[in-house]
Amino acid sequence: MTVGAVVPARDEEGNIGDVVADLLALRDDRGRRVIDDFVVCDNGSTDATAARAREAGARTVRQDTPGYGLACLTALDHLRPVDIVLFTDGDRSFEAAQGLRLLEAVAGGADLAIGSRALGRREPGALSAPQIAGNRVAAVLVRLLWGAEVTDLGPYRAIRAEALRRLDMGDRTYGWTVEMQIKAIQHDLRVAEVPVDTLRRRFGRSKVGGTVRGVAGASAGILSMIARLRWRQWRAARSAKSQETA
Repeated sequence: MTVGAVVPARDEEGNIGDVVADLLALRDDRGRRVIDDFVVCDNGSTDATAARAREAGARTVRQDTPGYGLACLTALDHLRPVDIVLFTDGDRSFEAAQGLRLLEAVAGGADLAIGSRALGRREPGALSAPQIAGNRVAAVLVRLLWGAEVTDLGPYRAIRAEALRRLDMGDRTYGWTVEMQIKAIQHDLRVAEVPVDTLRRRFGRSKVGGTVRGVAGASAGILSMIARLRWRQWRAARSAKSQETA
């Protein structure tokens, strides 16, 4: 199965080169490169993020309008046709080799494999207290509203390209990750959680956990997306029931 890597990145010149190089260095048991295409979306960087990504072997595309989901969508628009899409962040917060676990889960039958930081090891300082609390709250809400076992909204994930098209992703901000997970549940896709370790970033400051504005923005995006998708599902169910009784 062919694999395309997508990385949204902003001001990550100190980290992005290693992210790209480490993923491109992955090999299967026959020694073949695992990643067939690699697109980094430079989401309005003011540093040399794009140059470092290209030097490491990725293709890059520029998107000046800020937004995590928009950066992912922009990169996907430029990704060559592949069977599986692997998403990760540009801050080197994950072990590249653990991406093989995600790809193996998809190859083994899952439509979507989520790298769960809650199930893996976390370096001290890798995630801020608000990030940890926010992920827990969001995971509990998804479990309560949809009855699905969710432990994390981790950005390290792999999904079948065909399944991704079915989800018709549209969020342009931090609601992107939870949108994918909830829509996967709504479409009865096979979702697997895989433990992944979380590393403390070596350079720069987190766009989410490193600032109050980042935490507030991410929380608002995630919670509003949960509410919006639940509302849409309720309206659709109500409409279907009305048609049945008409």
